[in-house]
Amino acid sequence: MKKFVLVLIALLLVGCGAKKEVKKENKIKEEKEVKEEKIEEKELTVDDYINNSVNELGEIPIMMYHGIHNKTNSETDYTGGNVDKDGYQRTVEAFRNDLDFYYNSGYRMIRLNDYVDGNIDTELGKSPLIITFDDGLENNIIVEGLDKKGEIIIDPNSAVGVLEEYKKKYPDFNVTATFFVNGGLFQQEEYNEKILNWLVDNGYDVGNHTYTHVNFSKVNGDQSEREVGSVYKILDEIIPGKYVNIIALPFGSPYNLEHANMPHIFKCTYEGKTYETKSALRVGWKAESSPFASDFNPKFLKRIRAYDNNGVEFDIEMNFKLLESTRYISDGNIDSIVIPQDLADKVGNTYNKEIKYY
Repeated sequence: MKKFVLVLIALLLVGCGAKKEVKKENKIKEEKEVKEEKIEEKELTVDDYINNSVNELGEIPIMMYHGIHNKTNSETDYTGGNVDKDGYQRTVEAFRNDLDFYYNSGYRMIRLNDYVDGNIDTELGKSPLIITFDDGLENNIIVEGLDKKGEIIIDPNSAVGVLEEYKKKYPDFNVTATFFVNGGLFQQEEYNEKILNWLVDNGYDVGNHTYTHVNFSKVNGDQSEREVGSVYKILDEIIPGKYVNIIALPFGSPYNLEHANMPHIFKCTYEGKTYETKSALRVGWKAESSPFASDFNPKFLKRIRAYDNNGVEFDIEMNFKLLESTRYISDGNIDSIVIPQDLADKVGNTYNKEIKYY
């Protein structure tokens, strides 16, 4: 009996020691969290802005991709990672290299919709980057089947498979993208609805690329409204309230806002329902303005074709060299806009945010 009591006392002492150790660890953890919060709340100084070259009137790249093919660069007949002559199709090796390049160059992804709305949440000293995909190609998100829970199994070498890989590789990359679809969605009839729901539930956006990939320069107003409205109707039925009212213009047409079809693109009626589009993406060539700049027009946005061309004709290399001196660099605060004093006359819409000059 005496032996039992001694053992019991020993166990109680160990237990008390363990509890004290846990309390100590929790206290250290709490103190660390409080310290981190204080650092985050610390008011930035002019020196902080200067040291990080903050400029929230700088340019922002909207990258335009189409297909991602499960090939190495050496397996193509074209420059770099291009799978076709014009570089609209890209190897998965090149796509991974692109993402590494963006990250290591100090870029962090944001949602296209947030950019249009003037909500840029990028850490101090980093630059926002937007990724888009046109055409709803199967290789954007190849579904290999369903798991035991009925969830889609995604090919790791499709575009979304790679993006998911990079969520883990660079947790602070804020990986996201907007996919612009036609009437066939992602060309996988058995899985299309699951794909759309999976995308919007996992940090991606879906937009409109017209039903038949129409050239708006060659159709009339009624045809334009059918092309735009029919895709919105499909999205409305599958992911109501979860898609973005943004259109990527096929072929980049029409090429100016004054074209007779533009009003039909921005506001259309299809089968009794009216849909409004807030932005149209062009097949552009260079980075776009900050949403806070006076020359920013959210209705008509340029993009950069994500392709290789030995540093000329506005390929990735050329564009990011140009951006070295013109890029948007964040102050790390979504509620303020910080710019150098000499750019004060370039400010446009501030979206009711606090503006600071230095």
